Amino acid sequence: MGGPLSWPAEEPWPVCPEHRASPMVPVVQIHAADALGLVPFPPGCDLFQVLWCPRDHEDRWVVPAVHWRNAKAVGNVREAPPAPVPVGSGRVPRPCVVHPELVTEYPSWDLQYGLWDELEQRFEQVEAETGWDYQYHLSTAPGTKLGGYPGWCQDPDWPHCSGCGKPMDHLLTVESTEADSVSRLTWTPVEDRDVDYEGADLRLGDLGGVYLFECRTCPGRPYADRFDCS
Repeated sequence: MGGPLSWPAEEPWPVCPEHRASPMVPVVQIHAADALGLVPFPPGCDLFQVLWCPRDHEDRWVVPAVHWRNAKAVGNVREAPPAPVPVGSGRVPRPCVVHPELVTEYPSWDLQYGLWDELEQRFEQVEAETGWDYQYHLSTAPGTKLGGYPGWCQDPDWPHCSGCGKPMDHLLTVESTEADSVSRLTWTPVEDRDVDYEGADLRLGDLGGVYLFECRTCPGRPYADRFDCS
C-alpha cells in the first residue's frame, strides 16, 4: 500500500481528470501470486495497481484509477511524483506492506431481507451461545481486502455496469482502519492478537472506506467506485 509502484518509465504518470496536471498517488499494488486467487487477473497480467487523486472533489471522496499489467514488461521504473497540493486530510496512504490472509465471509447488509428473516433466530442463538454478533463478527471482514463483500456503513449502493447493465463484482475495499475493538475479536489472525495494528494512516471521511467494483464481462473490465462512511 502507498507505493512505490512498478510503473514503466516510458508511460505517463496518471493525473486526475478533474484537476488538470494533478498527479494521482499510489494506493495499492498486488501481484497475482499474493492475491490468493480472490480475483481473476486479465490474461497476460500479473500485477494489479490502484491510484487515486487525494484532492477534494465536488461529489466524490477520491477519484481512482485501476491498472492491470505484466510485471516482467515494466522495464525501467518511473519514480512517483510528489503528492499534489492541496491534499485532503488522511487520503495519502503511508507506504507499507500487507500480509494476505485468506478468510471466508458472508454478506451483511447485502443479505436479502427474506433470508435475513429466516436466519435471524439462528443469528440470535449463535450470539447467545458465543457472544458473536453476525454483522460485526461473522459476516464481512474489516479492513483493506480483495474480493468478498463491501462492509457497508450506509445502505448498499452496488453499481451496475453501464455497458451490459449487470451488477458489478466487488474488486477491492480500501478502509481507513484494519479493524476496531469489536471486529478484531474474530477477524484478527491468532498470531496477531497481541500486536498493535500499523495501518496506512488513512482517514476517509468518518473512518469510512472506498469500494471498487468491476465488470468482468465487458471488454476492458470497466470499473466504478463508491465511498461509504458512518
